Amino acid sequence: MRARSALVYTVLRLLAFLVPLGILLLFPVFQELPWLAAVFAALIGLSLSLLFLRRPLDDVTGGLAERRAARATTGRRSGAEADADTEDAVVDAAAEPTKPDASER
Repeated sequence: MRARSALVYTVLRLLAFLVPLGILLLFPVFQELPWLAAVFAALIGLSLSLLFLRRPLDDVTGGLAERRAARATTGRRSGAEADADTEDAVVDAAAEPTKPDASER
């Protein structure tokens, strides 16, 4: 995934929300109920992004899919997976019953 495509998509999504919100807040009804303006702006932003932001979304998701496929073919693991394996090994080691020593008998 290229960082540029993710940044472009994020900025466009924010604009799809903030521009309608600013316009709606100009109306007196929404000045009294700003939460309602936010709800309508979110719905408008969602609609706009579904209609007009398909290509930037495909770029971002395509990049993510390529990155995941490359990681699967090279066998690279993420840091979270390595940490989880280390934690599992520690828990398993702590859970193993210890053999009693001869001095304890």
